[in-house]
Amino acid sequence: MNKLRASQIAASPVMANVSCNGVPIYIQNVDETNETARIYPLDQPDQEQEVPLHSLVEH
Repeated sequence: MNKLRASQIAASPVMANVSCNGVPIYIQNVDETNETARIYPLDQPDQEQEVPLHSLVEH
């Protein structure tokens, strides 16, 4: 996923269908400098992690 789209999804109040390694996730914020995103699985909000933007897929 590109930086702009990831940032748009993170800022939007509308939930987007995004996954990381096949797991549905929520994007908390995007670090455009490092091209990473702070995410968590929808069913495990306590499992936050930072991942490269290229690992995110919008469906």
